[in-house]
Amino acid sequence: AFGPEEARHLLRRAGFGAPPEEVAGLAAIGLEAAVDRLLAFDATPDLPDPEDRFDAEIIRPPTAEERQAQQEARRSGDQETLERLGQERQRRQIADRRQMDSIRAWWLRRLIGTPRPLQERLVLFWHGHFTSGFREIGDSYLLYQQNRLFRRLAAGPFDTLLREVLRDPALLRYLDNDRNIARAPNENLSRELFELFTLGEGRGYGERDIREAARALTGLGVEDHAFRFNRRNHDAGVKQILGRRGAFDADGLAALLLEQRAASEHLAARLHRFFVRDEPSGDPGSQQAILAMAALLRRHGWRLPPVLRALFASAHFYDPANRGAIIRRPIDLVVSTIRTLGTPPRSTEVLLATLERMGEVPFQPPTVQGWPGGRHWINTSTLPLRQNTAVYLLTGRVPAGVRGRADGGAFDAARFSEHAGIAADAPAAAIAERVLQACLPGAPHPQRIDAATAAVAGLPPRDRLVALLCFATALPEYQLA
Repeated sequence: AFGPEEARHLLRRAGFGAPPEEVAGLAAIGLEAAVDRLLAFDATPDLPDPEDRFDAEIIRPPTAEERQAQQEARRSGDQETLERLGQERQRRQIADRRQMDSIRAWWLRRLIGTPRPLQERLVLFWHGHFTSGFREIGDSYLLYQQNRLFRRLAAGPFDTLLREVLRDPALLRYLDNDRNIARAPNENLSRELFELFTLGEGRGYGERDIREAARALTGLGVEDHAFRFNRRNHDAGVKQILGRRGAFDADGLAALLLEQRAASEHLAARLHRFFVRDEPSGDPGSQQAILAMAALLRRHGWRLPPVLRALFASAHFYDPANRGAIIRRPIDLVVSTIRTLGTPPRSTEVLLATLERMGEVPFQPPTVQGWPGGRHWINTSTLPLRQNTAVYLLTGRVPAGVRGRADGGAFDAARFSEHAGIAADAPAAAIAERVLQACLPGAPHPQRIDAATAAVAGLPPRDRLVALLCFATALPEYQLA
């Protein structure tokens, strides 16, 4: 069966929610057509990229004249020149931090307005898989380039994406591979390549494999925002990795890793956790689904569409045990509230401030493992803020403790009522049920409907809908996708 409830579940997981009219439209075309529509995002015109909006030269290597001036100033003890050059470097760093804020705001607006929700959902997935952080990199433009790479190869093939990531300036700098040279190998990228990006921690490799793989990755560096392979820094000798001997380079290493069955199973498990349920599950249904996804990855050359098509059309995906089994990450909470309810987007500055306090700063994961997710999103500090952020989107009242001005933009309650099929003269309980259906995963419990009806009983009709939406978004179930 594929009706409005199933369509709503699909749009929450494969996108960022949707307004009632989009849910109804997807339910009307049936399961297979609905899944195909979401997957065929290349056929949908995309939002334009701001090609010239961001400055690639804020953080740049010093010119020959600047290097010469600095060397002469050091030799002669010219403190005035050294101070001037230091101030110029600080000015550029301040400007780069401001540009990073602009890039974060740009991506948030893109998430809100994208006509390709599954593509942008996959960008978010890769952003947490191949992590890179601005604080460690110190160059906002590299992260903008990486974000565009994830969008271009959002649906794979994963082997192609992996090879390109090993040439991505942001990741190379984040994991110190620009300092990985033949005479002094650096194992940071090699270790994460095994543990996080391909095989998974402890899956069939040892410390020697990591050391030998680091040799294969020598010479991969960055020069002026671009990948640069320095042949003189590369160890071209024979390595022994995973029981195989050869003069492996980065591409040879990537191919060797992807030959291991553990690679497809690791990626399938990550996709399952992202799209199906937060908590690692040892139940037979989840294990069977992960193994089936891994087999499809191998069979279809690491392309994601066949894997996601099978997943989104499976009984496992729509199993009641897997609905509401993901705690919404802060970005998902904000974006899906705007897209589902049709609220004004409000101030991106305020929304980014709330995201930071809720624990998710775009382009700044807490560790190389990304965001832990799941129950880590919820605590006594973040839960009230998550509820008050939804109220801010509905009313414009800035959450307590967040800097920013109130936003007087009015929520279009009449439009929401029309598309949700809410008649103005409908009984209060019927209106409450429709609102809860639009907001919560699964059918609302009768006790929730009674509580919502009672909560707005004394309000004039013009205020009831917003009050009901504030009530619904404050419920624990609203934190779940």
